[in-house]
Amino acid sequence: MAEPLTLMAVHAHPDDEASGGGILATYSDQGIRTVVVTCTNGQYGDAPGGIKPGQPGHDPEAVARLRLAELEESARILKVSDVETLGYHDSGMPDWEYKDRPDAFSNVPLEEVAGRIGGLIAKYRPQVLVTYDDQGAYQHPDHVHASRAAQAAAAETGIPAKLYLSTMRGSSWRKIWEALRAAGAEVPTWEDDEERTRRAVQSEERITTTIDIRPVLERKREALFAHGTQINGDSWFGKIPPEIVEEAFGYEYFIRAADTTGAPLPEDDLFAGLRTGA
Repeated sequence: MAEPLTLMAVHAHPDDEASGGGILATYSDQGIRTVVVTCTNGQYGDAPGGIKPGQPGHDPEAVARLRLAELEESARILKVSDVETLGYHDSGMPDWEYKDRPDAFSNVPLEEVAGRIGGLIAKYRPQVLVTYDDQGAYQHPDHVHASRAAQAAAAETGIPAKLYLSTMRGSSWRKIWEALRAAGAEVPTWEDDEERTRRAVQSEERITTTIDIRPVLERKREALFAHGTQINGDSWFGKIPPEIVEEAFGYEYFIRAADTTGAPLPEDDLFAGLRTGA
């Protein structure tokens, strides 16, 4: 009996699955089993009211419980089949001292994390595995560690037929920043960072696969706002003009890093070469 088509997405924090939620909603609607693996509990996200780590009223473990509950609601909206949490401690942002904690996820030996992800790969046997581009513009230590562990697990198990690294076009981000600045919003100054800009350009040049997620874009947005402790109407994301939202977020982009199907590139389907009769 043929194994069911399965997509596994390996993420760092609760809410990251919503950022890449278009493919989860798209493929779940097609009857494909979708599995989300979340490596950390997100202890160093914002507490309710936008309270930052280290500020009075920020209880990391209470934040973790809230964020895991938000993850479950986001997964429900996206119709994710299974959610697996590894329970590691959030490392915090790259310029925070928290990442130096011995128990921070980014300090856990790669072999340990890869082994646990490999166990889940053996359990669910996904034909398609998706994680981040570890060479991309966003170099959060937890994202990089999750990506490298997932890639190692895919190679060690030999089970996924296709491995993808998610990315975003730098040109899309520029449109977002321009629209937000025109509306008077304060936005990150990523384009002023030469190294980040270089990585963004190189990542965009490596894109092999583009998925049109416009039919499920509203569900993706709903899943993002399910993470109310991190994303709300006052955040910059909530201020993006609707026409820019569709243009910038209506497609999700990937770099095909490994493939045993021989499916031709470029692709518009992560399961190209895997469907019956394909």
